[in-house]
Amino acid sequence: MVAATPSPKPAGSIRRIVAASLVGTTIEWYDFFLYGSAAALVFNSLFFPSSDPLVGTLLAFLTYAVGFAARPLGGIVFGHYGDKIGRKKLLVLSLLMMGGATFAMGLLPTHASIGVWAPILLTLLRLVQGFALGGEWGGAVLLVSEHGGDERRGFWASWPQSGAPGGNLLATGVLALLAAVQSDEAFLAWGWRVPFLLSGVLVMIGLWIRISVEESPVFLEAQRKSAEAAAQGKKEQPPVVEVFRKSWREVLLAIGTRFGENISYYILTAFLLVYVTVHLDMSRSDALNAVLIGSAVHFVTIPLWGALSDRLGRRPVTLIGALGMAAWAFGFFALLDTRSFSVIVLAVTLGLLLHGAMYGPQAAFISELFDTKVRYSGASMGSQLASIIGGALAPLIAVELLKDYESSVPISVYLCFASLVTAVTVWVAKETRGRDLTRDGRDQSVPAQRTSTVKDSVPLGR
Repeated sequence: MVAATPSPKPAGSIRRIVAASLVGTTIEWYDFFLYGSAAALVFNSLFFPSSDPLVGTLLAFLTYAVGFAARPLGGIVFGHYGDKIGRKKLLVLSLLMMGGATFAMGLLPTHASIGVWAPILLTLLRLVQGFALGGEWGGAVLLVSEHGGDERRGFWASWPQSGAPGGNLLATGVLALLAAVQSDEAFLAWGWRVPFLLSGVLVMIGLWIRISVEESPVFLEAQRKSAEAAAQGKKEQPPVVEVFRKSWREVLLAIGTRFGENISYYILTAFLLVYVTVHLDMSRSDALNAVLIGSAVHFVTIPLWGALSDRLGRRPVTLIGALGMAAWAFGFFALLDTRSFSVIVLAVTLGLLLHGAMYGPQAAFISELFDTKVRYSGASMGSQLASIIGGALAPLIAVELLKDYESSVPISVYLCFASLVTAVTVWVAKETRGRDLTRDGRDQSVPAQRTSTVKDSVPLGR
């Protein structure tokens, strides 16, 4: 028999939980994106000096990719312990690790001071960032998904997703402000350190909020069942082993769902800074302000896409974003090439709006794919493996294509292909809206669903 779903939290309680997840993810993404923006703007000259600006940028983005390489390991470790001892404890740890690494980056000497040790230390701290972020996403979205009820899960779970543009908005905003009030010389000399050191203050605020929330009731019920099973002498496999034994198809679905979304986001934000400043020879402020405005719209609209997925289903909304991005891949660079600031803002904003249609429903969709006792592990592994083959390589591939072909067309083809991979993945997947998150895989009965709403889903694919 499927366990009864725990009663949804009162509106005030769920809002506090959403706020704790959103603040934490915003701070962690601020730290992570700050590195990406700095890699595009200053690290190429301070840590990887080269006579060719694109070569220096490519080296800076290589360390940017290293952070992604550490994310699956973080997802495995945090997922394992998150499924064993709880979501909340691991989220506090991830925030401390991320904030500490970012603060330390602000204190690093540059290549001019200590030579090759500068990029080595920078890379090591980037590994810590990636490891911490690998465990953050799964825990944050699960804490919200498992506290709320079925009816509005897409909406509530999409708020931690807004932490990504929120962090990017904060990181880009601080950099844009410094670039506006400082000369290029002052910014390169010491101004770039300020946003990294600011992370220490933000982490203290995030910890104060995050420590105050309750553990997921769905997890606590699953933990009680595990204790009963252990008392009866039943042995359970580690969550990571269970994921690969029984949920590998769901992991592949999570990877495919995130593939186009991940690649498009880093091209629209991180690579855009390189394209506008290096290829189009426009100012750093123009590039940062365009991302700033687009991120503000992105932040507001992600929950709207999540809410729409509660009405139409996760798949139809994701398909809108994936197919729209496949088409927009070609218009995006054409608008950038006008060198008009207002047109560039339009290009970035529309691109991020389409990205939000993929990203908004994603938290609920991936959470609903997995059983409770492996949900943290499965969701983290699927999302972080996608980050390696998607977001980690996207700026590198885009820079290399631009360097080799001196044209944006190959990059548009790459972005279009990635979006179509996500579209095909979602097309063949089953709709998950309304699935009962209390299922834990201990029984073989069909997971309960809100049939009154699932049956009204748009009938796309299987």
